[in-house]
Amino acid sequence: MGVKKMAFAGSWYPGSVDQCRSAIQEFTDDPEIGADAKKLDNPVAGIVPHAGWIYSGKLACRVFSALAHGKRVVDSIVLFGVHMHAASPAFVLDCTAADTPLGAIEIDRELTHALVRRAGTEGVNLEQLGHNRFPEENTLELQYPFIKYFFPHARLVVCAVPPSDTARALGAAVVEAAKDLGRSLAVVGSTDMTHYGPRFGFEPAGAGLAAFDWVSKENDTAAIEALTAMDEKQIVHQGLSRQNMCCAGAACAAAAAAKKMGAVKGICLDYASSFDPLQPADDFVGYCSVIFDA
Repeated sequence: MGVKKMAFAGSWYPGSVDQCRSAIQEFTDDPEIGADAKKLDNPVAGIVPHAGWIYSGKLACRVFSALAHGKRVVDSIVLFGVHMHAASPAFVLDCTAADTPLGAIEIDRELTHALVRRAGTEGVNLEQLGHNRFPEENTLELQYPFIKYFFPHARLVVCAVPPSDTARALGAAVVEAAKDLGRSLAVVGSTDMTHYGPRFGFEPAGAGLAAFDWVSKENDTAAIEALTAMDEKQIVHQGLSRQNMCCAGAACAAAAAAKKMGAVKGICLDYASSFDPLQPADDFVGYCSVIFDA
């Protein structure tokens, strides 16, 4: 079946085993990460960003660390992501493993196939793509080293989700499929927040500090409120209407799965941006980390 090779190692994140492990250990040295577990009862799912690790690695690390310190032994990680339009078709990775600098992660093909069947009963055609057809996606690959580090024995399901009713259906379907197989899951949705500036064709609040204030205090705050409320319809609506989530489908699917797994609250662990107030740039992106707790 083949192995999904790395495309972003050495550029978006460290490419060697020592560098990758060292970066993650540096992230985990942050006392905020150690304090996260004390806020949570039973973390089951989360939202992570997917920019280069220099910008958002610590935020993603906080989510995976929190999930790893939960009470459950996790058999499989379900990762939702991919930049998609509302009319885009959903698809899953169907191969042997996904490679990382820390070693390969086995794809849970049994759960993948069960998800395809379960999705079909919900009217969702979920195409299976092998390692050569599945696109190179930073939304997904940047999470693989964290998964291998924090869940070294877990298997992986990787799914591309459009921002439509398909997202909610897939989030619920994977939980039901896992239940049928006796799998214990952790579910993660990968999305960045507002992409602002002329490079992204989105400048409704001018430029400079005024633009950053609008993005961080209004636009991204609205998205985070929808995420922490686990409001699937509002998550998709926010992403499409306010352009404050580039992968709203993935975020919606993770929230839907979390609710199906018994989550009762979402907690924003952190928010950050590539905007530098000392050297303001016209283009910048927001990032957040959210955990869903049961």
